[in-house]
Amino acid sequence: MQPVDEGWQYRWGDSPFLADGTPLWLDEPDSDKHWHDIAFPSNPPGRKGQEHVWFRVTLPEGEWYAPALYIYSVDIILQVWFRGELLYQYGTFDEHGRGKFEGWPWHEIPLPDGYEGETMYFRVFSNYTDIGLWGEVAILDHPDLVLHIVSNSAESLVIAALSGLIALLALVFALIQRRQRSFASIALFAFLTGVMLLAESQASLLILYQPLLWDYLAAGSYYLIPVALALLLSQWLDARRPRLVRWLMWLHLVFAALALMLALLGLVNLSSTFPVFDGVLLISLALMVAVVVRNFSSLYREQQVFLFTCGVFIVLLILDMAVAHGFLPWGRVPVSWGALAFSLALISISVWHYGKTQQALHQLTVQLEHKVAERTARAEALAEREVERSRLLALESKKSQKLADTIAALQDCAGVEEAFQPLLQALPQLYLPIAGCFYRRNPGGGYDRASLWGRSAANTFPPSLTQDLSGLTETVLPVRSQDVPAQLCFLLRIEPAQFGNVPEGVLLLERPNLPDVVKDYGTARVVAWVYQSVEKIGITLSGLALRSELQRFSYEDSLTGLKNRRYFDELFRHEREVAIRSERPLSLLIFDIDHFKRFNDSHGHDAGDEVLRMVGRVLENCFRGSDTVCRYGGEEFTVLMPGASREEARQRAENLRVTIAESQVEYLGKQLGNLTISAGIACWPESSPEFDELFRAADRALYQAKAAGRNRVVTASV
Repeated sequence: MQPVDEGWQYRWGDSPFLADGTPLWLDEPDSDKHWHDIAFPSNPPGRKGQEHVWFRVTLPEGEWYAPALYIYSVDIILQVWFRGELLYQYGTFDEHGRGKFEGWPWHEIPLPDGYEGETMYFRVFSNYTDIGLWGEVAILDHPDLVLHIVSNSAESLVIAALSGLIALLALVFALIQRRQRSFASIALFAFLTGVMLLAESQASLLILYQPLLWDYLAAGSYYLIPVALALLLSQWLDARRPRLVRWLMWLHLVFAALALMLALLGLVNLSSTFPVFDGVLLISLALMVAVVVRNFSSLYREQQVFLFTCGVFIVLLILDMAVAHGFLPWGRVPVSWGALAFSLALISISVWHYGKTQQALHQLTVQLEHKVAERTARAEALAEREVERSRLLALESKKSQKLADTIAALQDCAGVEEAFQPLLQALPQLYLPIAGCFYRRNPGGGYDRASLWGRSAANTFPPSLTQDLSGLTETVLPVRSQDVPAQLCFLLRIEPAQFGNVPEGVLLLERPNLPDVVKDYGTARVVAWVYQSVEKIGITLSGLALRSELQRFSYEDSLTGLKNRRYFDELFRHEREVAIRSERPLSLLIFDIDHFKRFNDSHGHDAGDEVLRMVGRVLENCFRGSDTVCRYGGEEFTVLMPGASREEARQRAENLRVTIAESQVEYLGKQLGNLTISAGIACWPESSPEFDELFRAADRALYQAKAAGRNRVVTASV
């Protein structure tokens, strides 16, 4: 993100509009005296009942693929003008420049080409307590904005889902244990918390872009949270007749109903109900805290823990309220942490109750042990089944260890192709005694048989598969053994896939032949284990593919196909140690293209790129396989020649110079003439006894070649 946090100016009031609909203030003579500097375009001083304000800012320089201006929120509707045209609008402006509240979404304003250094104007209307832009204003690419929104909302979404799950479980307990009415109140509190976190998260607009709908959901859940809390307190303190808590509950319930109904009817703006509710909420919370403190010691321990976590949640709500009304500087208040504390408290209480239940069950088990003798016959039958299961589990454990060894061997391989050799050797050991066959995708699009095992496999599986896999359906976990087909098919997928979404391999296995006593149980486990093993192998091979791709991208110059500077720096350190240890010479050639900038200015950068590619092709043909050619930067290249003496390096460099000088540059069918190079050579230990001076010696020789008139090779001397 590139924050736009400097150079802001504001101007109170609304601009007159010209006949063509353009605001006069966009190009008003001597307008600078009417604009005033402001640190951030929010709540300028001296509002005095103003409902219209304009802001402007000069957009900074930046390099983006699909640039967009991101605004966290606006109070309450706005227009964005750029280059004398309306670029973006949220909300509806009437003839008086006013409009109704339409939600608090985040805004993404696409920026046109060449926006850098130009002025953007913001027209804002607000009859709310705040006016202007809010939170963050920054420039970034659209994909990065989506990731930013998702990452900022991930915590709230996860906790909202957890709150929803707790609400569902509490509702189930409320239906089972109808005498425990507090479960329903807990379910209501958790549900409202989850809805509020979801509705207030920025990612909600990625799910459904209906800002006003989400604001109504956020407002409704927010307004009803004190209702759920008061209802829970009234149930826990029922013996003490907490009338004050009940009155507060009905007060907030009536307020929520009236506020939402009047807003839906258009009699009031939904935004105007928030300040009123916040004031009422502060008073209500103070009264509830007074009631809780007076009766806190009489509550159960789990009730006290729950109220404490509710207190943490309420404190965070109050801090968020203070930020919303400008009492605290803008920042993201982690309200979701309070919801998380509430969720963890409920889970902890549930685990504690579960422990007590398990203890009671254990005591009951001890009392019922004398009845074991009556069930001996059944136990013997079960014992036979368990013996078969144990054998199956032992086999599964052995196979799992072999799978782990195979995965470890695959991870030690340099790439996918190298990994297939140990994989094909390990497949029979992984899946015997089940006969099977593995097919590997060939370059033509079909699948060739790469491995075959089992006595009956030769007559069961064909030598190849066609490209069309429509007849093969990947096996899923069966419910009963009779659901398993005669042949089980498992698809090995590797990401990133070389052929799109086509599997890299196909594993076919015969239907497992298991004893009847464990057929249903064992078949399901076998199929599940094979499925998981193929998935793990695919993930491992995908990791190898990704690692190879990353290594290639990090060490390769995308334009010429040569190694880049990073690769050269690492190799140079390595070759230094080898040369010192083996006491063999090491030569370094540095050259660049003469007058390359002038060539670019005359023929364009695309032609210059073609020159660089041509030089890369010439370099690959002029040096040994043991020599390393790198594009060091721009039009500068380096060649590292292990074992080459200074004279050998000079001859190769001279051959390169002549070859390039004789090569015609052709671009778009036009002959652009010839280019020359200037080169400097240094050799350790002939030119530079100190290894650390080798690069600088070659670089000095290059500059000597340029100073001597270019198109020449200069060898550094001691």
